[in-house]
Amino acid sequence: MPDVDTRSAVGSGEALRSSSSAGDHHAIRIDARDSDIAAINSLSRRGVRVGNENTELDTHLHDLILKPWGQEYRAYTDDFLDVWQLQINPGHSTSMHAHPRKTTYLLCLAGTGVTHTLNGSHSFAAGAVLRIGRGAFHSTENNSSAPLLIVEVETPRNKYDLIRLHDAYDRAGKGYEQAAIDLNTAARPVSYLPNARMCKTSPCGAYAFDILSGMDVHYRRHSAGTYLVPLGFAELISDQMDILTNRPEDRRRPNLDCYYLGIRQLLSAKPRTAAFPSDSC
Repeated sequence: MPDVDTRSAVGSGEALRSSSSAGDHHAIRIDARDSDIAAINSLSRRGVRVGNENTELDTHLHDLILKPWGQEYRAYTDDFLDVWQLQINPGHSTSMHAHPRKTTYLLCLAGTGVTHTLNGSHSFAAGAVLRIGRGAFHSTENNSSAPLLIVEVETPRNKYDLIRLHDAYDRAGKGYEQAAIDLNTAARPVSYLPNARMCKTSPCGAYAFDILSGMDVHYRRHSAGTYLVPLGFAELISDQMDILTNRPEDRRRPNLDCYYLGIRQLLSAKPRTAAFPSDSC
């Protein structure tokens, strides 16, 4: 598939376009086109259904989810936001899938990859942000020799909002995985945020997650985290999430009235390259 420059490309319905918001200006933006809508219609007519997560009963979602391409775990969640960390092993890729109800942001922590859509491909590396709109089919491939580590930010929360079009592991048309193993760094409640749970570190110990106030981010921006995900309602309702980075050229100001989820690499951690669950990030 050819590379697409999302800052200049336009297609059916102006699907790929730059947003006027500061957050999307710093992200590769992928929105649904007519071909995505047609694919969802076709799958729906064939009986494929989108599920609904039960926040009380689906407790396995707080463990390490095993995938044929690697593994993932829930790093933070509340009533509206869901944050997962993925490890995609070399030479593997996720299914060509869409989330009809939720918007997804992919934040690359380490490695290089390519996100394929029904209309093009987008190469990225550590530090990149991709915004994937509701209903846009996408598949993320690890095209390097090292694990690809990604943080996935989804809103609204619903892990079963998933519809698979194509898959190399015979999962097309099937729902989300049910197999999981115990996570040694399972998320714990955050007392001052309603119904929020967070992991303090990744399973391999290479990354940390922190809750920071807007003032914390303002005064120690470049030590707060590689990525800073806003936890405020304004971003959720507007569907325009202004995810900050610690890059020197990123001079956007934090919202002083909301909390942020900081994602940072621990300098004392040794790099991990094995793809086994016990060594996963």
